Amino acid sequence: MFEPVLLKNVDVPDGHLLATYEAGGGYKALAKALREHTPDEIIDLVKKSNLRGRGGAGFPTGMKWSFVPKRAGKPKYLCCNADEGEPGTFKDRIIMERDPHQLIEGMAISAYAIGAETAYVYIRGEYTLAISRLEQAIAEAHAKGYLGTQILGSDFNFVVHIHCGAGAYICGEETAMLDSLEGKRAQPRLKPPFPAVEGLYASPTVINNVETLACVPHIVVRGADWFRGIGPDKSPGPKLYCLSGQVRKPGLYELPMGIPLRELVEDCAGGPLPGRKLKAVIPGGVSAPLIPERGLDVGMDFDSLAAAGSMLGSAGVIVIDDSTCIVKVATRIIEFFHHESCGKCTPCREGLNWVVKVLRRVEAGQGAPGDMEQLEALCKGIFGNTFCALGDGAAMGLRAALAHFEDEFVTHIEERRCPFH
Repeated sequence: MFEPVLLKNVDVPDGHLLATYEAGGGYKALAKALREHTPDEIIDLVKKSNLRGRGGAGFPTGMKWSFVPKRAGKPKYLCCNADEGEPGTFKDRIIMERDPHQLIEGMAISAYAIGAETAYVYIRGEYTLAISRLEQAIAEAHAKGYLGTQILGSDFNFVVHIHCGAGAYICGEETAMLDSLEGKRAQPRLKPPFPAVEGLYASPTVINNVETLACVPHIVVRGADWFRGIGPDKSPGPKLYCLSGQVRKPGLYELPMGIPLRELVEDCAGGPLPGRKLKAVIPGGVSAPLIPERGLDVGMDFDSLAAAGSMLGSAGVIVIDDSTCIVKVATRIIEFFHHESCGKCTPCREGLNWVVKVLRRVEAGQGAPGDMEQLEALCKGIFGNTFCALGDGAAMGLRAALAHFEDEFVTHIEERRCPFH
């Protein structure tokens, strides 16, 4: 039986309060980091743990931290990406609402490691409870000396600010988030330079996801070997999986990285609704290509899903049963991406506009010969040609739908009807 790590406090009464967090060993990791380790030792510890970013890209966290120049001559910043705009994803919200001090402690240790004294939590504006809980937790931590100046008697100074987003999906992209923090229109930046060298206010900046930062205190207390002992060696550690869609027991599950997708959906979440059969699963939020039922024995980790033609992404697992039309699913997903495109680059702005037009026509039973080829050509024009991954995610998702459920698209076009009506 797997013992929850990140979610151990979420069902504890008053789990969001400092007293409850301290009673469970909270802030001991921060004290240990400041008293027993140098910043470089913390970076090496996280490198050894092989913690990979939980925001979607899966980049090694310790390696990202090591890119920050030691003598930059400028302030260094830590930014927590708490925008969580990916449909099907709600893991970060639960941490911030139920156990915000876990995040604050992780941020403090991370800032100590990279030499930052200022951090920003860029949080989705709709998360009103999470915002109020974070504000309360920051105030409590300041009052107890876990934030502020000379933390726990050390020379380390650290403050956390909250910045509320305004409902733009693009702000989940790290460089667009930085532009938004600076008061500009949120649009992705051309890289390089990367944020670790030139990020917020043209200064060295580390950007990590909520779940990533929440892992850090546990690594400091329990060690890198403990973390690597959970799940596959190349993608170790506990993982939060968001289960939604046409499944019996939707919710947030904490399990080892690498658990088979079929086990997660059928055993943990109870499988499809009564009388229905599994048809497909989107494993990582709508940016991730769907996987048909026959491919569900894949492990839920970065490398296994990549080899299967999809990605772990935000681990927003959306279950689709046999009552659902994939043409309709694909149309709704592309409509979302088209609406949320920032419009900066032509392939995304114009390409998704045309994809939406073709898909709506096909879904309405007004498709024409050549529409399948047209959709594939549009995906080819978008993929790999955009400033950020929004266009890539849309193109990959549509390509997977076209490849695995071609017959449904053909029925819509040739017979001018939806087989599920």
